[in-house]
Amino acid sequence: MTPDVTPALDLRLRWWADGAMQRKPHIDLAGAVALTTFAIVLGFNQVVIKVSNGGFSPVFMAGLRSALAFLVMLAWMRYRGVPHGIRRDLLGPGLLLGVLFTFEFVCLYLALDLTTVSRASIVFYSMPVWLTLVAHFVLPGERMGPLRALGLLLAMAGVVWVLAKPHAGEDTSLLGDFLALGAALGWGGIALVLRLNRVSSEPPEVQLLWQLGVSMLLLFAFAPLFGPLTRELAPIHWAGLVFQVFAVASFGYLIWFMLLKVYPASGVASFSFLSPVCGVGLGWLLLGEQIGVEIIGGLCLVAVGLFLINRKPTAAKH
Repeated sequence: MTPDVTPALDLRLRWWADGAMQRKPHIDLAGAVALTTFAIVLGFNQVVIKVSNGGFSPVFMAGLRSALAFLVMLAWMRYRGVPHGIRRDLLGPGLLLGVLFTFEFVCLYLALDLTTVSRASIVFYSMPVWLTLVAHFVLPGERMGPLRALGLLLAMAGVVWVLAKPHAGEDTSLLGDFLALGAALGWGGIALVLRLNRVSSEPPEVQLLWQLGVSMLLLFAFAPLFGPLTRELAPIHWAGLVFQVFAVASFGYLIWFMLLKVYPASGVASFSFLSPVCGVGLGWLLLGEQIGVEIIGGLCLVAVGLFLINRKPTAAKH
């Protein structure tokens, strides 16, 4: 008889998911590998979305992703014994999170249908720039020092450089670039709501479930407005959808939250500059996208800017 490995597997999952790992004061080798892998997954996801747009209408695919990830999260929460969090007191913030999540992914999926992965990645992953700018005015203790202000200016200059460069290829459009910017602003809005609202005290699974549940309804409602729901479907498009559901929209986000439990938030955030780098590199490697001076220059400015924004200031010596 084959031994039942479920109890052992369950023990390992709970050990990791419950944060039983010792909290660490800095990013060690295991953390660096995990965060780098996650950045590669996010960069690869941009390629997957663009390829999958060949089989699905972008907004309809975003809705499918949210719906399937919603079911995965419900199953996971039931298995882990996490309450679903669908309560009246969370209705307002939950709906707001869902609307912002919908806006973010309508913009992102349409952006990747209209412009290149390289350009969309640089603009989309500039989200910490806009969040830092708003947080300076609305969040206590988040005022910018000289270093963060310099990082903000550099990253903004990189985004402007990318947006201002005339398009020479047929696979790019200024509308797509600005939709990527809209997606970054929507993502930043979600982060701001999670900082300012009581929903921040809920488990990550609950926060994600609200975003997935509300967005799947809205995305399915909006999808017919953007043309036929499917295009020339092939197995690769279904594979892309499965990757988005499991590797990003459900367990990918949960792994990110788990890393935040173990490692300092500033250290985790400092790896954000890798995501646009991976997006540009994978767009060039897998899709043969041309990388001009505006892509290299804009990417460098955004990456350096994000590093400075997320860099933990050193304590003053007396």
